[in-house]
Amino acid sequence: MTNAPITLFAALLGCLAAVNAGYVPDDCMHCICVVETGCHMPDPLCHMDVGSLSCGPFQMKRNYWLDARLKGGPLMNDWQTCSASWKCSEQAVNGYMERYAVQSRLGHSPACEDFSRIHNGGPNGFKSPATLGYWALVKKCLTGGPELNKVGLDQQTKNHTKLG
Repeated sequence: MTNAPITLFAALLGCLAAVNAGYVPDDCMHCICVVETGCHMPDPLCHMDVGSLSCGPFQMKRNYWLDARLKGGPLMNDWQTCSASWKCSEQAVNGYMERYAVQSRLGHSPACEDFSRIHNGGPNGFKSPATLGYWALVKKCLTGGPELNKVGLDQQTKNHTKLG
């Protein structure tokens, strides 16, 4: 009986964690962030990438944010404001994935490879050969490979397609 309060507290904590869990698993979300920016808030917030601005720790483009709002809610009602917020940026990635990384589109339950390749290549990035290099970097992070070096990150950000 003396363990009952501890057990109840642990169960409540587990429920809260499940409620706050995003669509994209935490390890996958983290590694996408690592590949994008070393998982740092960039300064300046945005930079030109493939003809349009990419902003925040996930290097989100405006069209990506607009698509993410269809499943992720208002997302601070402003793309760059959202990009400057860690929480909103993650909500945007989750919203985008809830729209595009779904079993009915993929033909299977989504996995980190799908999330990564869609994040990099837009809605159909999961089947584009152009996103395989990006997935290799995320996979390296997931498997605890050597820290991604700055040169690798710079080269990868220059090769983003981000069609979203």
